[in-house]
Amino acid sequence: MNGSSPGVEDGRRRHVREQGSAVAWVESPLQMLCAVEAHHAGLLGSGTRIVPRAKLPALAATRRELNRLGLPAHSVIDSAQSEMPRPMRGGTWVVGDAFSGKVQLRLLAGTGRRVVIVDDGLATIRLLELLSGHALPPLLRARPVRSGPVRGLLRSALGRAAGLRLRLAARRGRLSVFTALPVPAELADAVRATGAELLTHDFPWLRARPDEPTQPGERTIVLGTSLVRNGLVHRDPYLCWLAGLAERNPVAYFPHRREDPADLDLVREQPGVHVYDGGAPAEITLRGLSQGQRVVSLPSTAVTSLRVLLSPRGVPVETVDVPDEWWTADAAPSLRSHLQMFAHHDHGTHDIGVTS
Repeated sequence: MNGSSPGVEDGRRRHVREQGSAVAWVESPLQMLCAVEAHHAGLLGSGTRIVPRAKLPALAATRRELNRLGLPAHSVIDSAQSEMPRPMRGGTWVVGDAFSGKVQLRLLAGTGRRVVIVDDGLATIRLLELLSGHALPPLLRARPVRSGPVRGLLRSALGRAAGLRLRLAARRGRLSVFTALPVPAELADAVRATGAELLTHDFPWLRARPDEPTQPGERTIVLGTSLVRNGLVHRDPYLCWLAGLAERNPVAYFPHRREDPADLDLVREQPGVHVYDGGAPAEITLRGLSQGQRVVSLPSTAVTSLRVLLSPRGVPVETVDVPDEWWTADAAPSLRSHLQMFAHHDHGTHDIGVTS
């Protein structure tokens, strides 16, 4: 009879971690930050090399900020590269976006390697749902990129093969997921039933860093959104809502890294709105806010992570319920539900009503 006790399996995982080193391939600021946290947590072995994907300015800004804060011992953020590097023999692969074609191709070529998945927004939850379900669906985004039929078939085949590879890694005790998201208990049980290790964190390394010397002076801080540029939310009602907020109190606006520059120009034209061009993740930039301030955002992963960081400081992080008329025809009901799934997870916060 095959099987192992939890204690024996935990011991095997610890033994794997103590060997070798890790290479983290990061394609977003949150992935980079969470790779640092995973190393700090002792999840990645003796040393970690973090490699940003090339030609992404937000990663360069995040790298500068993390280096300035002082990286954990035996970790380094390398210069940007265009291709995903391989870890040394016996090493660990750390990735955030398991829906990325580059990542999926490497997973197929990296037989037998240990894989650690770190947060890449709410897509992490979709990944867990796909990996733990009874069916064997391809690993494709909730809103796939439009492509021709041949490319679509090839992309689906790659996603299915990558899903099978991750399931096999889970069964062999070689897959770990490291997340700050509140994974529903039923989903967490299903993930662990596959053999994968599911670990949660609350950014302990970042919380231990000194506060930023300067913080926005405005009482209301708005996090920008990519939903307008992605064609999911109409621009005009979003700008009208922002203008309404600024009528009551001055607003500090921190853009999303994927916002359209033309849209940001319109935001700058709003009276009472001060746009901050930080570049680093909100988790780093805003972690030093104090009582009397509040953060406002449309549904995003930053809502969840900032609640973890700011709730102990008495700073509410408030979520906007997106009215039906804001959504475009491209925002399918299932996608809307997925985007808003954690909007009200923390019942201690006060969520904002929106009127059209």
